Amino acid sequence: MPELPFLLPADDRTLSPHTGYTRAHWEAAADGMLHAALRYATPGQALIDLPGPPSRSGVRSDGLEGFARTFLLAAFRAAGASGKDQHGILERYTQGIARGTLTPGRGDAESWPVIGHHGAQGQPMVESASVALSLRLTAPWTWEALPSDAQDRTEEWLRGALRHQPAPNNWYLFPLTVAGFLDSVGRGDAETARAFERGLGLLEGWYQGQGWYSDGDGRSFDHYNGWALHMYPLLHAHLAGDGELLDRLGPRLHTFLEGFSLLFDADGAPIHHGRSLTYRFAAGASVALGALTGHTPLAPGATRRLLSGALRHFLDRGALTEDGVLSLGWYGPHAATLQRYSGPGSPYWASKGFLALLLPPDHPVWTATEEAAPAEGPDRALALPAAGFLVQTTGRDGLVRLHNHGSYKLRPWEAEHAPADPLYARLAYSTRTGPTSADNTPDNHIALEERGVRTARLRIHPLAAGPDWLASSHTPAFPDGGPKVPSIRIDSLTLVRGRLEVRVHRTVGVPAGTRIHHSGWAVALPPGTPAETEESAEIRLDGGEVTGQLLGLHGWETATAVRAPQGTAYGPWALVPELTGTVGEDPSGTLFVALASLTGERDPAPLADLATAEVNGLAVTVRPADGRAFVVDFGAGDAPTVTEATEVTEATEVGA
Repeated sequence: MPELPFLLPADDRTLSPHTGYTRAHWEAAADGMLHAALRYATPGQALIDLPGPPSRSGVRSDGLEGFARTFLLAAFRAAGASGKDQHGILERYTQGIARGTLTPGRGDAESWPVIGHHGAQGQPMVESASVALSLRLTAPWTWEALPSDAQDRTEEWLRGALRHQPAPNNWYLFPLTVAGFLDSVGRGDAETARAFERGLGLLEGWYQGQGWYSDGDGRSFDHYNGWALHMYPLLHAHLAGDGELLDRLGPRLHTFLEGFSLLFDADGAPIHHGRSLTYRFAAGASVALGALTGHTPLAPGATRRLLSGALRHFLDRGALTEDGVLSLGWYGPHAATLQRYSGPGSPYWASKGFLALLLPPDHPVWTATEEAAPAEGPDRALALPAAGFLVQTTGRDGLVRLHNHGSYKLRPWEAEHAPADPLYARLAYSTRTGPTSADNTPDNHIALEERGVRTARLRIHPLAAGPDWLASSHTPAFPDGGPKVPSIRIDSLTLVRGRLEVRVHRTVGVPAGTRIHHSGWAVALPPGTPAETEESAEIRLDGGEVTGQLLGLHGWETATAVRAPQGTAYGPWALVPELTGTVGEDPSGTLFVALASLTGERDPAPLADLATAEVNGLAVTVRPADGRAFVVDFGAGDAPTVTEATEVTEATEVGA
């Protein structure tokens, strides 16, 4: 465990038996992170030029990003302390705003870049939301301390967000947030009203049910649902006292948290899925927002357990550099976790996790005894067909897996081009493993192979769902310049029981003799570690903290472990279990069945001891050792069905 570059209070295991953290720990962490970041401020305080490689937006934009995102941390800290600012930090940000807006767009050492359209000087629009929200939270100590001409300049700079085109996703909530601040200080007008109307209107169109918004048109579901699509409009409604908007959006957050609260490991880790994972404990923003607005299913002690668990998870595992700056990565630096827009200041959207400090010190979230996290309870299987997710938790080890049968990173107007984004395209994600890089063998993947070239899983079409299973379909995509095989598809189904995963795939229209590959969980291991292969052809990867297992039950011919030399966010080197088979000649399709497991249990039993399978055409009967048999039937219609031994689990049709 690395030593933190600042001091935290001693653990309080009476009030917080699970994490040891209290509100005092949050305040000390905020102060330590702020002092570390502010060492890199320019003389006039307008930019914070943190060390590291620049983003594609350039060094000047990165400096604004460092300023705006750490200002958000300072704002949550000060607003939660009723303006008490013993270190004078807010004065530095107020000075920086006055200096940065003096001559926007100039090439001197302090001026902020102007806000432009997405794709052309657009990144400052993202940062305008952090500046506006921070000013709104701290207005008595920042905005009101600015001279009138500096206020006018700041307003004019912020209005650039209202007058330019955002990216076609959560970016539309940045102008909404700017408008909320301007309205709050008496500077609202038709332009701010239009930002509200546009942003909230698009939000309605993106809502898919069960608390999940797509991040723009299409089916892109990830952490942005919590730290952006719920956070910005609902926090605005709370600050503005807009009861009508709270009544409309609040119940959605409540519903979202019923499932999302399961996506935090017993060790505090949030699920490792989707882009911008370098924001880390920002994943807790929606959990804190639920408590702040009263729209949460969680008890106060469980809320703090999730929030403090996530914060401590990363502080204990090297997310901060030796000088106290958040690194570009997951634990330490990790390039595959990043996107092209990531710059040295980007990780400070983690500041959103400190929204919890808006809860006053006497709030039950801070005073109640910590409770267990939802993932530490009984084993759970929760289907979320609106997003195409199946959540699987096991109380014995507190591990969480997320099976993906509906989320992908493509807009409706975008063509499918391989390779796929590893952070979206995989069949499953967890809180203790990360996807392999795009340049290594993919984990949790199903692919066809033609002339040595393998397919990608891009646009995913949900088919059906039951209480503990989900099914989807996709058209395998070869890379540009690769083979062209028309009218093919792969249907996939995942069913979970305890730690066991039953994975069934059906190929349709695929030429007989085509090779097919299916991989399991990538386990971070020391370089050169051999994989264990049971006589039953089960592949077993023991990584110490987790063990990954994969066993072919039907259709698979060989089993092996493939090296992933670039590793994952959880280790610099990994192995991936892989099964290989051959597509048959039946025109109705070929069925492939496998068992998989990822567990934190010590010395887990072989998968062959947990279940067997019998295949009859396009139906497979699976017989778990500790439960009733069930039948997965891909020949019953357009969508598969799952039938228990004594009853039928009705499939729920979901949108294609």
